[in-house]
Amino acid sequence: MPSPFPSRPSVIVTRRLPAPVETRLSDLFDTRLNATDTPLSASDLKAAVNACDILVPTVTDTIDADIIRAAGPRLKLIANFGAGTDHIDVAEAYARGIVVTNTPGVLTEDTADFAMALILAVPRRLVESDARTRSGGFDGWTPTGILGHRVRGKKLGIIGLGRIGQAVARRAQAFGLAVHYHNRNRVSAPIEAELGATYWRDLDAMLKAMDIISINCPSTPSTHHLMNRERLALLSSDSYIVNTARGDILDEAALAEALAAGKLGGAGLDVYEHEPRVHPKLLDLPNVILAPHIASATHESRQEMGEKVIINIRAMIDHHACPDRVLPPRAALKKVS
Repeated sequence: MPSPFPSRPSVIVTRRLPAPVETRLSDLFDTRLNATDTPLSASDLKAAVNACDILVPTVTDTIDADIIRAAGPRLKLIANFGAGTDHIDVAEAYARGIVVTNTPGVLTEDTADFAMALILAVPRRLVESDARTRSGGFDGWTPTGILGHRVRGKKLGIIGLGRIGQAVARRAQAFGLAVHYHNRNRVSAPIEAELGATYWRDLDAMLKAMDIISINCPSTPSTHHLMNRERLALLSSDSYIVNTARGDILDEAALAEALAAGKLGGAGLDVYEHEPRVHPKLLDLPNVILAPHIASATHESRQEMGEKVIINIRAMIDHHACPDRVLPPRAALKKVS
């Protein structure tokens, strides 16, 4: 069977990747890099998919049906540099015979570390305290200075108990939090036992009972604004919410209003509904931590993500199944098959 690729397939990388990853890609393939790290426009992406065998996009690239339909016959693989693929129309790619892969697993521990950091930092008002000290507002210890809330003994509600949600639960156990979760499907009894996790079928009921909420579910049409105005209103005024998943799961405008009105104790956000734009009402609130989508941003994870991209490319060249192939949901599969 002839290879669908030349001996050195053409690879276009849409953003700057760590230098060791770019070096490996350039050594192995005919690779075009993005030296300026400027996000590609829709017209740039259309030109790219028409000019390469393999596209290596990131979460900042919207690879929708329009982009995929512009692809030339050469394009056989979209090797995403990242775990989430909600920015790619996987069903359209599948219909055109284009394989989509991602980089699962290697982001889990780092993302869970960051989620736990926010879970600790928001109730203890860590960033607010740092800002006060830097601005000259620290006049010495006082019994009532910048009081926060204890984390130990609080109830943590995890929305989405997949790889990352489970990793967050393990960390939460170590800090003495009671772990609760809502998931599309209940996890197995051994996993629940290991995590000491209590399952809630009814999300609304769980929200009413929790002190801290951690959003760890994927972005899908069914989870868009899952945490909307009505559900935010179910949380107590001294509760906290952390989002390291995807911005569109949380209604950002409703969150800003709730925080400003004192209806929530605080929030820690690493992702945003209209990224990179942040809702302007959040910017001046002292009780919210705003991180620039860095939950998985470690040297180690980025290197491992690059290695997964390369493994998936090599698998396709060698006529093996790509180990990290992403398929569309069953409904989409039926529609395109």
